[in-house]
Amino acid sequence: MTDVQNSDAATSAEEAAEAPHPIDERYLDASLPIDERVEILLAQMTLEEKAGLLFQTVIGINPDGTLAEERGVAGGGSTDGFVNGLKMSHFNIHGAPHDPGVFAEWHNRLQELAAQTRLGIPVTISSDPRNSYSDNPLAALFAGAFSVWPEPMGLAAIGDEATVERFADIARQEYTAVGIRVALHPQIDLATEPRWSRALQTFGEDVELASRLGAAYIRGFQGEALGHDSVATMTKHFPGGGPQLDGEDPHFGHGREQVYPGGEFELHLKPFEAAFEAGTSQIMPYYGMPVGTELEEVGFGFNKSVITGLLRGRYGFDGIVCTDWGLITDDEIMGEPFPARAWGVEDLSPRERVKKVIDAGCDQFGGESCPELVIELVRDGELGEARIDESARRLLREKFVLGLFEHRFVDVERAKRIVGSAEFMAAGEAAQRAAITLLVNRERPDATGAAAPTLPLARGLKLYVEGIEPEIAAEYGEIVERPADADVAILRLAAPFEQRPTFFENFFHSGSLDFADDTLAHVREVAAAVPTVVDVFLDRPAILAPIVDEVAAMTANWGASPRALLDVLTGAAEPQGRLPFDLPRSMAAVEASRPDVPFDTADPLFAHGHGLRYGG
Repeated sequence: MTDVQNSDAATSAEEAAEAPHPIDERYLDASLPIDERVEILLAQMTLEEKAGLLFQTVIGINPDGTLAEERGVAGGGSTDGFVNGLKMSHFNIHGAPHDPGVFAEWHNRLQELAAQTRLGIPVTISSDPRNSYSDNPLAALFAGAFSVWPEPMGLAAIGDEATVERFADIARQEYTAVGIRVALHPQIDLATEPRWSRALQTFGEDVELASRLGAAYIRGFQGEALGHDSVATMTKHFPGGGPQLDGEDPHFGHGREQVYPGGEFELHLKPFEAAFEAGTSQIMPYYGMPVGTELEEVGFGFNKSVITGLLRGRYGFDGIVCTDWGLITDDEIMGEPFPARAWGVEDLSPRERVKKVIDAGCDQFGGESCPELVIELVRDGELGEARIDESARRLLREKFVLGLFEHRFVDVERAKRIVGSAEFMAAGEAAQRAAITLLVNRERPDATGAAAPTLPLARGLKLYVEGIEPEIAAEYGEIVERPADADVAILRLAAPFEQRPTFFENFFHSGSLDFADDTLAHVREVAAAVPTVVDVFLDRPAILAPIVDEVAAMTANWGASPRALLDVLTGAAEPQGRLPFDLPRSMAAVEASRPDVPFDTADPLFAHGHGLRYGG
């Protein structure tokens, strides 16, 4: 054979090797067992396609529901670049159009793009909580068109498993209507550190209550078993994110340490045991790094003794483990630097961090889009492709179980009917009212001069209000501009927090639980002029002792509209809530408490479970 012939033969061999092989489409056959379908599909995937599965990041959406194709839009990247360039098929949606029909249209456009890829692997969309009043863009999202409920802490104040399961089932219907198939929740950490900024999304500090309600939440989203109508739950934050040093949060370097001075590491695992029993499909470890234990002092997502030893080994969990967002690469939030949450491994390169996360036993990187690092590690012999296959199997299997290959598109008209329907909105509003907790209800002279409890208020009184739109309050009484002219004042306050240096950090309410002196002075001034009702949004257990004896009545809420509150204050609805945590008497008591131990603040002002009722 001549040199030319040799050259031609070599070229033909290279072309043959690079030519696409016929696709074995048996993985699309719904009659085959899911495990068989997974193996048929996995056997055909390139390393690049497998690596793309291992990453989930925030994706942008244009206001009109078209695909975001410019870098720099919300989500930080081009949709086509994510899907076709990086071979990714898991995305986290933050902001979305208020119109659920537009949301559904966007989802279908994204699925159509994915269907045109070589193997047509459907996209899985995830979301943070979006059915409550939260305004923390990396913890929970404004409800928009979705039904509006109290925060999980408010569901804990109600304390009823049936209510939690009903909420989760309604949210499931709304999620699936627009194509969201993974819930980045529930958050079942125990809120044992009163200052912790993430307590609002938990079920409080009682382990038995958190375990029961967390399991009910999972059942509502997933059903008795994960299937075509389910939303998979990514339960967090294993092994329990509550015991934060000084209550600081590990989204930030100064809050990276989790501590256990009371020796209660095991207690924080209990809600997760209930979640495993309920069948949670996914688990998210937290950013924090354990300090002063036998565990390696690195963030939980990097921690092999926690992920492989405890989660996989002791508990036998074989579902998906996805890291919390942003462990590998530095980022920018709202124009300000936001370093990777690589606590304990800050000195490692992004590539080394990726290897440590995979070696720890995690399957997926949340908030990241750098599959090239996995590809390099495999090609350089630092990771075996068999290990990548192990995680790819779990991720593919969930897509099959959720029925995404058979039903990748959603019905736009159904989305318009389901999301925020009158029935669902009414259920959320009823829960808002039910969660309101009556802390104080002092007697005062009524119209006849006889002593009677301040609440419920009669309709038609002269009202002085703060924190309530006057036009809404006017539906319940006559609005006056000065406390001295009122029959009663209603003041709405939010639990205090310390201002921090960056804009984003102030979404995480941290630091002292003491109200500012001028706030306390103002409440006292109003209360001296007129009987005063104070309602406090207790996203953290504020120190209420300085004003509790000054007011005629006091309520607590965890997400309630003005009408929901006024319905309760005027007796149209009964306050049914009970405190899901102790309310400490002072900051000194908070500072002396152990962050891993529930109910550890001395002599609380109001104890867990406190909640008055009308007429008894």
